[in-house]
Amino acid sequence: QRRFCKFFVGLSHSRFNRRARMLLPLIRCIRQAWNQEVKTAGEFLIIDSFPVPVCQPVCNYRVKIFQGVADIGYKATKKVYYYGFKVHAIVSDDGYLLDYAVTKASVHDAKETVELMINAHPANHYLLGDEGYLSKNLATNLKHMGYVLWTPYRKNMQGARRHNDHQLMAIRRSIESDFSLLSYYNAENNRARSPVGFQQRLEIAILAVCRAWHLSSLVKV
Repeated sequence: QRRFCKFFVGLSHSRFNRRARMLLPLIRCIRQAWNQEVKTAGEFLIIDSFPVPVCQPVCNYRVKIFQGVADIGYKATKKVYYYGFKVHAIVSDDGYLLDYAVTKASVHDAKETVELMINAHPANHYLLGDEGYLSKNLATNLKHMGYVLWTPYRKNMQGARRHNDHQLMAIRRSIESDFSLLSYYNAENNRARSPVGFQQRLEIAILAVCRAWHLSSLVKV
């Protein structure tokens, strides 16, 4: 990239960021238009979340940015507390990211699920989640909305071996491919310092993932 610098003299990083933030409504419109064209052929939807820390853990209690909109949550995969946000996402079983929501890091996965599913998503589908979505109240609320929630049982729960269908668990893990691609586009390493900048960078990453899905579907055809 450095060899192209001589062709772009006098660029302003701050001006570029300001103009990029002005494109946020357009980016949303493009993604929503793509969503209307997508037809999910499968019968499964997958829901999961990933953390977005905005500082190093050592700064959790003295950080100044995003006060009031971010807080401290727990990253189970690395067993560490972090300050920032949590992104909840819904993905079709063929890998298309349908929708997402951003909450404080401390918000439980199950708490945001119903609110996220209220938006226009294909009804009469199975919704696959991990153990974090294991809740009778959540399953009941989703059933009234036209969804059947399936989550694996914890190993110490009665009937776990019979209930934990390996095929469904494999389908659920397919969302990790989308999260890996989002991580590649720095969705989990968002270094914005304002809510609008954070949203803009996240939207760009999600737009890139959706575009990659469209291109791969064209190749398959």
